[in-house]
Amino acid sequence: MQALRYWDYYDMTETFTDLYDKANQQQSFSHLFDVITSRENILLAYRTIKSNKGSETPGTDGKTITDIKKLSEEELVTEVQNKLENYRPKKVRRKWIEKDNGKLRPLGIPCILDRVIQQSFKQVLEPIAEAQFYNHSYGFRPLRSAHHAMARIQFLINQAHFHFVVDIDIKVITS
Repeated sequence: MQALRYWDYYDMTETFTDLYDKANQQQSFSHLFDVITSRENILLAYRTIKSNKGSETPGTDGKTITDIKKLSEEELVTEVQNKLENYRPKKVRRKWIEKDNGKLRPLGIPCILDRVIQQSFKQVLEPIAEAQFYNHSYGFRPLRSAHHAMARIQFLINQAHFHFVVDIDIKVITS
């Protein structure tokens, strides 16, 4: 798995494992911002964003990963750390994507530096949140997919003689 290799390369595997273990034991956290703004975490976030095909898609500032690549590692880390002293994300570019059924869904495209910052937070907060999730929750979680959910359903049908499946889609309605 690519992400795990990146974790090892930036020496973050033990940090993320410790966060997961502490959360699993219901312990409290301190100094998370130090982990988020660490050089290794920021560079890992950059590497993760760079490997995403959407990194070439510009946000509202028109910049892509190509613009970030021009910075040295130290310049990138310093820029992210400085931005986080009083962080205000830039506006998100809205694009409408057609779904299989012909309807459109909105897609928000953040500016590239905001994506790196958001990834820095995600990497630290995700192990904490993951420790709290039920093992058989599959939506929007790492290393899980709709295929895993379907396999679990098939197992329950065969082994436990369950015969009903409930699929729920949550929609936020604003007035």
